[in-house]
Amino acid sequence: MLDTHSKISTMSFQGKDFTPAMKQLVINLKLHFDEERKNHKEVSTRNPTLRTAQGLDIGEITVKRIMAEYRHHEPTLEAQAAKPRGKPEYRAAVNLQPVIREYVRAKNFAGQRVSVGKLQQYLLETHNADIPPVTLWRTLQRWGFTYGTGKRRSALKERDYVVLARRRYLRQKRANRNPDGSLKRPEVYLDETFVNKNHSGQFTWYLEEDGPWVNKPSGKGPRLIIVHAMTVAGWVQGAELVFEATKRTGDYHGQMNWENFSTWFADQLLPHIPSHSLIILDNAPYHNVLVEDAVPTPQSRKEQLCAWLTQNDIPWTPDMLKPELYELCKKFAPAPAFRLDQLAEAAGHSILRTPQYHPELQPIETCWGIVKNHMADHCDFTTRNFHQQLPIALSKVKPRTCRKLMAKVVEQEEKYWEEDAQLYEYDFDEMSDEEE
Repeated sequence: MLDTHSKISTMSFQGKDFTPAMKQLVINLKLHFDEERKNHKEVSTRNPTLRTAQGLDIGEITVKRIMAEYRHHEPTLEAQAAKPRGKPEYRAAVNLQPVIREYVRAKNFAGQRVSVGKLQQYLLETHNADIPPVTLWRTLQRWGFTYGTGKRRSALKERDYVVLARRRYLRQKRANRNPDGSLKRPEVYLDETFVNKNHSGQFTWYLEEDGPWVNKPSGKGPRLIIVHAMTVAGWVQGAELVFEATKRTGDYHGQMNWENFSTWFADQLLPHIPSHSLIILDNAPYHNVLVEDAVPTPQSRKEQLCAWLTQNDIPWTPDMLKPELYELCKKFAPAPAFRLDQLAEAAGHSILRTPQYHPELQPIETCWGIVKNHMADHCDFTTRNFHQQLPIALSKVKPRTCRKLMAKVVEQEEKYWEEDAQLYEYDFDEMSDEEE
């Protein structure tokens, strides 16, 4: 305490001109003390930071920031170089990236809102990093953070099992690249989407005297399911499949099944892609149908579990419950085999599945956005025009578009690869410090 007073005593302003801002602080403090005297208020200094902020009529975080600067720059604030006026700094220290990412991840897991102000306070209090709000905002955007409506599912992307799946996926993608960045094997991305007949834009110009009433039909109209594939050269010629859904609502995945998809895969995709391709797809249920003699799943009946154990000469007893039988199956079961993988391997190709909750690793997702934007801009709510516009919409995805999208995905893959390594290295260092 004495040391602090001795340092403060060196900060004398005698003989110096006070700026208007400094004079206002003196006025604020005097008026605050006058108010206390007038009200005969009992004064407590249990929280000197708050009392200082109230006396000077400034924010408590401002007091904390000034004191952090004072402790960091010895012996006095007068020794600090004045920051130039104008735009705030553009960058934050790169070594703060894993720190910030871990903080955002932890708060999202806890269901707590993350704001620039809260993050700024956290960095100041825990890492003595005073970053202006605008600089912090720019930094977050540059490092791949997004400020938007929080969704419950988004937190799943950072669970350990998803991070590990992402790591395995990225390792295989990186293994398919030559040192110069070219591909060892051609990469083919496939996906499915839908477009409703009445799919149109929400926004339009209108006369205020008329009001925002647009003569649009009610409902979304019939739905078309589209299945396609792309490479760095553009859409795979001959792989387009378009059919009308039997239902107009619900998830379009429910309109597909193994029979339809496997027929398209064998007859329209495999014959038209380069030899020895790496086929990349998501984890839709009809992509992951197991082979007939595959290991039982949790949905298998008890009789199926018993039959599999008997077939593989694994002892079991009739008094065992279904969960016990399934755990026994898992213990001795090989890795699951998928029917789609067998089809691809028979044709000389292999399949790689993207990790869960990572549509940004599928460039074809952006292609669907281009298609849907065209359909919305040229919608006149007729079936004839709808079918006429769809080929035009697909043609908007040029080979150069696919090259750019795939290059952007590679950048995102590298970002995940580096960030995950930094994050878990940071976690390990923190754990080591705690153990010490």
